[in-house]
Amino acid sequence: MVDSAERSRRLGVEPETTADGRQRWWLHGATDHQQEQALEVGLTEVRRLHQMRRPLPIEETTDLLVRPFDPDRDVDAWLDVNNRAFAFHPDQSNWTPAILEGRMREPWFALDDFLVHDGSDGVIDGFCWTKVHRDQDRELGEIYVIGAAPERHGTGLGRALVVAGLDHLWSAHRTPVGMLYVEADNEPAIRLYLKLGFTVHADDIAYEATS
Repeated sequence: MVDSAERSRRLGVEPETTADGRQRWWLHGATDHQQEQALEVGLTEVRRLHQMRRPLPIEETTDLLVRPFDPDRDVDAWLDVNNRAFAFHPDQSNWTPAILEGRMREPWFALDDFLVHDGSDGVIDGFCWTKVHRDQDRELGEIYVIGAAPERHGTGLGRALVVAGLDHLWSAHRTPVGMLYVEADNEPAIRLYLKLGFTVHADDIAYEATS
């Protein structure tokens, strides 16, 4: 049987420990060779994220009105929308004020890049949280998290939020490339992103031991 140390050596990455104590190996930008190695050392794929990219600026426009997140009055409303939109998501569900505050203390965080949309009742019903970072010396504009209240699904709000976020990344930062991560089994979201000109750039894959 191949042990944990040998798996890490073969894959070139150390495992993370999940909340329930399982070891998980994340291959970021997984190569074909790494995927073959994972199978050879008795690991099974348990999660796959597509990193999708498209050039900026985007030609499509939107008249959707968005504004920066206000930490003095938006925390509860944003958490409500986020936690309902991502009720079953392994990373984005069950956020608390402390988790949100922690993300907002990250060095990349900028309040003006955290965009929210108010519904007709004046309460947040969607958001597009963006960030700017560099990848191999090329500046990237990322849609970090995007979500809409479940009752707004199918109304076009999600698409408009993506467009608003990409437009913000270009107009505010002139980032030449827009990117995002999406679960590989989230077919509706992937279809939307493909229609908006995104293509799959790379995959991040999580593996766990089969025995």
